[in-house]
Amino acid sequence: MKFYNQRIDEMKEIAVAELKENFIETIGKEWMLVTAGPLGACNTMTASWGSIGWLWNKPVAFVFIRPERYTHEFIEKCNRLTLSFLGEEHKKVHAICGSKSGKEVDKIEATGLTPVGGQNDTVLFEESRLSLVCRKMYADSIKPECFLEPGFIERWYESHGGYHEMYILEIEQVLVR
Repeated sequence: MKFYNQRIDEMKEIAVAELKENFIETIGKEWMLVTAGPLGACNTMTASWGSIGWLWNKPVAFVFIRPERYTHEFIEKCNRLTLSFLGEEHKKVHAICGSKSGKEVDKIEATGLTPVGGQNDTVLFEESRLSLVCRKMYADSIKPECFLEPGFIERWYESHGGYHEMYILEIEQVLVR
C-alpha cells in the first residue's frame, strides 16, 4: 500500500469481517468524517447519519449528505470517498467540520488534521483510529412523498435544508490504528 505520508503506515489493514465495531454507537455518538477528493483538493464534513451493513453480497456503508453541503460537490465528482472515525476525544474537530463550509474555511487547516493520501486518490487522516475507503455504488435523493413516518419532514427538513442524498458505498479497505 502506498501513501504520500509514511506516518500512515502505523495503520494496519484488516478484512471487513474483522470489524467488531458497534456502528450504531460509533456513528451516533462518535460521528465520522466523510471526505472526498484527492490530497490537496478534497473537502471533509462531519456526519452522524449513516450505517454499515451487507447489501448486494458486499460490505457496504450508507451515508446521507444534503446537496447544499460543499462536500456533496466533491462526492458527486469522485468514485471513492473515505469515512474516518477519530474517537470521541476529537469532538472539536467534528464541531468545526460540521458547522463550517469548506467554501469559506480550510477545515483541515482549522482543525489541525493531518491529511494523508491513500489508494485511488482518497484522503485519510493520520488522527483516525479507523478509516474506511469506499466506492460509490448507488445514489438517490430522499423524497418527501416516500415518508411513512408522520412529522419527519417537519422535524428534519422544513427548516434544515434540502432532502439528503443517500449513497450506498462498497467498503473496499479497512484501516485501523
